[in-house]
Amino acid sequence: MTQPLLLIAAGGTGGHMFPAQALAEAMLARGWRVKLSTDARGARYTGGFPHTTQIEQISSATFARGGLLAKAMVPFRIASGIMGATFKMMQDKPDVVVGFGGYPTIPAMAAAILLRKPRMIHEQNGVLGRVNRLLTKRVDAVACGTWPTDLPEGIEGVHVGNPVRKTVLDRAESGYIPPGDYPMEILVIGGSQGARILSDIIPPAIAALPMAQLQNLRVSHQARDEDEDRVRTYYEDQGIAADVQPFFSDVPRRMTEAQLVISRSGASSVADISVIGRPSILIPFAAATGDHQTANARGLVDAGAAILIPESQLTVDTAAAQIAAVFENADGAAHMARAATSVGKPDATEHLIQIVETLAQKGKT
Repeated sequence: MTQPLLLIAAGGTGGHMFPAQALAEAMLARGWRVKLSTDARGARYTGGFPHTTQIEQISSATFARGGLLAKAMVPFRIASGIMGATFKMMQDKPDVVVGFGGYPTIPAMAAAILLRKPRMIHEQNGVLGRVNRLLTKRVDAVACGTWPTDLPEGIEGVHVGNPVRKTVLDRAESGYIPPGDYPMEILVIGGSQGARILSDIIPPAIAALPMAQLQNLRVSHQARDEDEDRVRTYYEDQGIAADVQPFFSDVPRRMTEAQLVISRSGASSVADISVIGRPSILIPFAAATGDHQTANARGLVDAGAAILIPESQLTVDTAAAQIAAVFENADGAAHMARAATSVGKPDATEHLIQIVETLAQKGKT
C-alpha cells in the first residue's frame, strides 16, 4: 500500500515553521510521506526538517512589505501560486493538508479547498493571523496552540497546544539549577527575526548586575545582523562573556543551560520555555497583530512562571530590576521553572497527529 501523504504549508517565520517541523518529524516516524510547501523566506528554516521531507518553494507574497508596485503585484503572485499548487496537488493527491499560517500557506490551502481535500489549520497564537482568519470557515478543523484563542463567531477550535521540535521535546522538564555562586547563563532571544529593542536595552540591564554575579555569567544573545557587532562590542567592553549571533541553531540546549530566558513572547518561544521549564522575562512585540504576543504570554505569567514587561515600559532600569529579582531569589527562580512546566503541553504534537489521522480516515469514506 502506498504511504499516505501529508502536505504541510507554512509561512516564512520560525513561529510558523517550528511547529510545522515538529509535525513533519512525527508523521514521518509514523510512516507517512511529508511534503512542505513554503516560500523563499520559509526555506531558510528548513535545515532542521528531516532530510526525507520534500521541500517545495511556491510563489507567494505579503502586503506587509515592499512599495506600491510590490503590493500591487501581490494578488497576481498569489494567484499564480494557487494555480501552480492546484496542478501539483492533482498530481500528488495528498491525504491531508495542514496550514500553519502566513501568506505562503494560501496557495496550498486554496488548492485543497478547490480540490476538496481534507484540510485543517493550526494557529499558534492567541489571536488568529490574517490568513488563518480567512480560512477558518473553509477548513475541516481549527487547532489552537494558545488557549483561549480569539475565534470568529460560530467557529469551534480544538486546544492542542503548540508542537515543539524533537530537540525541545528531548529536553522536556530538564532539571533546573537556580541562580547561585557558580557559572550561570542568560539566554536572550527575540524571535526568528531578532529584536532591536532587546539589543538596545538588555545588555546594559545585564551589566547593572552586581560584579559577583557578572563574573559567573555567560550570555547568549540573539541580535539582528545589523546589531550584531555593536552588541558583541558592548558585552566585551563590559567584561561580560557573551555569544552574540543573528540566529542560534541550538536554542533548546542553550535554554536548558540557562538560569533565565529573556524573550519576545512568540508562540514557539513560549512553547519551548514551558516545555523545557525555565524562568523568563517576556517582552511582547508591541506591533503584533491584535497584540497576540501579550495573549501568548498570559499562561506563563498567570502561572507565576514569567515576568511580563510591556514594550512601552521596557527601560534599562526596569529590565535590570527584574533580572536582579530572579537572580537574587534562588527559591523563587526554582518555583518559576516548575510553574513553567505546569502550563507546557509536550503532547501537543500527539494531539495534532490524532486530528490529521482522523481527517485522513474521513477522506477515504
